[in-house]
Amino acid sequence: MKLLNRWLAYFVILIVLIIGVFFSFQNDAQVPLDLLVIQLSEQRVSLWILLAFAVGGIIGMLISSLTVVRLRSRSLRLQRKLDKQNKELNALRTADMRSSGAMTQLSKK
Repeated sequence: MKLLNRWLAYFVILIVLIIGVFFSFQNDAQVPLDLLVIQLSEQRVSLWILLAFAVGGIIGMLISSLTVVRLRSRSLRLQRKLDKQNKELNALRTADMRSSGAMTQLSKK
């Protein structure tokens, strides 16, 4: 199954690259990019659009990775809490069995 997923991912990447190449050939006009503070030199429209797409993807991955880190830390904290409560529960069960055993022995005498 992993092999199939890997091949599917390679196929999707290949299709995206092919579409990107065709997009680049179709949009070859040279335009400057003005970012209010700085004006960048003239480049192909396709380059600016592909760069914007890539930067957006990177920013999206960074934001989602922050969420993943937060959720993993919460999961770890909850797991520690659960382990502590299970340990306490087992101690109480053991203590209850000891005390009920002692009570049984006292009632026999």
